[in-house]
Amino acid sequence: MASIRKNKDFNPYNCPVTHCMNLIGGKWKILIIYAVSLNCNRFSKLQKALPIISKQMLVNQLRELEEDKILERIIYAEIPPRVEYKMTAYGQSLMPVISVLQDWGLKDLEKKA
Repeated sequence: MASIRKNKDFNPYNCPVTHCMNLIGGKWKILIIYAVSLNCNRFSKLQKALPIISKQMLVNQLRELEEDKILERIIYAEIPPRVEYKMTAYGQSLMPVISVLQDWGLKDLEKKA
């Protein structure tokens, strides 16, 4: 089943920033990446950490992050089955970028307070 993402391949000038934002931009992806990086690695934990995201949106965003090799989905053959998400090495390489965005956001929020 192929997902339909409006902006994934939109990059008319081959801009590296646009490429990055196509992968991690949007309302939820950075929050999901950050939560998984803090060991919030089960679907139910992610739902509790992000209570206003719909179940379907969380599923879609996790699938896109998995498709883009940012997160890895691990299925444990147990009864009942257990699924966990973890950062890939590629996904871990985004953490310094997210940290810089966080620092900038904190400074900007302080300026506006």
